Amino acid sequence: MNTTDTDTVTSLRPVWREVLATSFRALEDSVAGVRDDQWDHATPCSLWTVTQVAQHAAGDQLAYAKMLGIGNGPAYDPFSPSGSVDGTVAALVQDAIEQTAAAWATVSDDTETVPTPLPHGDLPTPVAAVMGALDAAVHAWDIAIATGRPSPLDDELAGHLLAAARGIVEPLRQWGAYAPVVEAGGGASATPVVDELLRYLGRDPR
Repeated sequence: MNTTDTDTVTSLRPVWREVLATSFRALEDSVAGVRDDQWDHATPCSLWTVTQVAQHAAGDQLAYAKMLGIGNGPAYDPFSPSGSVDGTVAALVQDAIEQTAAAWATVSDDTETVPTPLPHGDLPTPVAAVMGALDAAVHAWDIAIATGRPSPLDDELAGHLLAAARGIVEPLRQWGAYAPVVEAGGGASATPVVDELLRYLGRDPR
């Protein structure tokens, strides 16, 4: 199942590596900023705590790495995170990002498609990469908001993420991966593209 148009692939091809790196940093930084007393805080992912969101995000990245030929994937179901981690959450996330970054480094710029852990299967390389970045970045936002930190997203990054998401996310809603679109509220925003992305992914920017 591939609902991505050629224009989207073309627009993302020059930037996908940068988008991945930026999103990985956002996730690592958000996790690094969590205080010891904040791991059980509620998040915009209403059923999950900060720890569970981090576990989910790490598991998703490990799944991407496995599909690209690095590592064995997550040892748990990313959609049923336990909220209990052996070692530290920061170490879990760092290991996942290192494996996924190493996996993407094996993909050449002229690779047309790569396998993904998404139900869509193989996707154009730039789209697959940015969807992996989307997962990291939006969960970085979840964690930052849950712990009282500034949003790690800006309009430039959000624009690239939204371009990939529009072709891919809709079929995923039926499996509960994303909530329904949140309708726009009133008032101006300093980051309108970030707000649009978050609403599209079922989150209230406010």
